Amino acid sequence: MFYEDVFRAFEKADVKYVIVGGLAVNLLGSMRSTNDLDILVEMSDENLAKVVRILKSKGFSVKQPVDPIGIADRRIRDEWIRGKHLKALNFYRGVEMDEVDIIIDTPVSYEDALKDLQLIACGRLQLPVISVDALIRMKNKAARAIDKLDIELLKGLKKAGGKA
Repeated sequence: MFYEDVFRAFEKADVKYVIVGGLAVNLLGSMRSTNDLDILVEMSDENLAKVVRILKSKGFSVKQPVDPIGIADRRIRDEWIRGKHLKALNFYRGVEMDEVDIIIDTPVSYEDALKDLQLIACGRLQLPVISVDALIRMKNKAARAIDKLDIELLKGLKKAGGKA
């Protein structure tokens, strides 16, 4: 998987991010198939510019008909959220369809996610992963079929003694 390469680049550039989505479900202790990487980032223009530069340097492009560096401009980002109802900026790469979603409109902010963040060791990396409770809040808002299934998996983790 491409995740480790992205995480190492984020660490080297001191990107402020938290893993959310299906990969977070897996890292928190449940098994769910996922091919993409969903990240919640600190929404400063500087941090977002780092993320875009790293992903572009790794060969990622965006699906939306926009210049991705626009996400690093608060005014443009707010326009995308309000005017285009953009929830995430999707980057993709190659025939394997590696995908990274930068979540930009969510009920759980980066700052909120930090309050009960879990660091999960993966080789030499310490991966910042959203808590079970915060991920449930995010997935409740999204309300897609896969999110409903994830919520049940996450509630099962809590019941089995997983961290909230």
